[in-house]
Amino acid sequence: MSDSKALFGRVAVVDGMSEHPAVEAILAWNPDALTDAKFDRGELTLTIAPDEIRAAAQTVQAAGYNFFEDLTAVDWFPASPRFQLSYHILSHGYKERIRLRVMVEEAEPAVESITTVWPAANYYEREVFDLFGIRFEGHPNLRRIMMPDDWKGHPLRKDYPVEGYR
Repeated sequence: MSDSKALFGRVAVVDGMSEHPAVEAILAWNPDALTDAKFDRGELTLTIAPDEIRAAAQTVQAAGYNFFEDLTAVDWFPASPRFQLSYHILSHGYKERIRLRVMVEEAEPAVESITTVWPAANYYEREVFDLFGIRFEGHPNLRRIMMPDDWKGHPLRKDYPVEGYR
C-alpha cells in the first residue's frame, strides 16, 4: 500500500483504502461522518463523529459487516476528548474485522445506542454505562449491570478513587 494520501471529506485516506468496502460505504453515505481512517497492523479503524454512530453502524452492516463482536471503552483522562468507544465488527463474507471508533467528550458523555442495528450491543452498552458512565441514547434498558444500583460513581474511570468513595 502506498503512503500517498487523498482527501475525502475532512479525512486524508491512504491510497487504496477508499476502495475498502467499509470506507467506500461510509464515504458514499456521509464523508463528513468519517473523521479519521487508519490501517495499522492489519486492522482498519474508522473514527466516526459521535452523533453519527448509529447511522454508520447501519451503513457498514449494509456493506457486508454482519456481525457485532463487542464494544469497549477507554478513559484517556486528562486528555480531551476523554473517552474512546471501540466497536468491533466482523464480516463473514470478507473474512475481516473493522473497528468503529468514537471519541466522546467528558462534559456530557453520551452517544446513540446501536441496539436497533445490532441487538447484541445491549449488554455491552450497559457495561460501558455502568463502569464508565457513558450514556447510550435510545437504549431499551440502560441501567447498571455489574455494580449495585446504589453504587456511586463509575469504577473504570481513571479519576475514580482506588478505595472507592467514602
